[in-house]
Amino acid sequence: MKKIEAIIKPFKLDEVKEALHDIGLQGMTVTEAKGFGRQKGHTELYRGAEYVVDFLPKVKIEIVMDDGLVERAIEAITNAARTGRIGDGKIFVSTIEEVIRIRTGETGSEAV
Repeated sequence: MKKIEAIIKPFKLDEVKEALHDIGLQGMTVTEAKGFGRQKGHTELYRGAEYVVDFLPKVKIEIVMDDGLVERAIEAITNAARTGRIGDGKIFVSTIEEVIRIRTGETGSEAV
């Protein structure tokens, strides 16, 4: 099993959720996050004073799935989240050793 963590722009969340639903993924965890990469934030003007906004709002999506769905999930996230501009985000894929459903004690694929 694999875990995909995707950091995307907040306004793209609904599109990504729909794209993942269309390929058959049902569950995900979404967390509000702040961060920056190459864009290094930006400056804004407020009441005549200029200040730097270092950390930009982002959304972190976490999904655990069988190995067979990983490529389709990556493609779905990439296509739905891409704007073509800096700050579109990143996707991280890692291996999951074990999954246990707390309520029933199911493990592995049945727990996802």
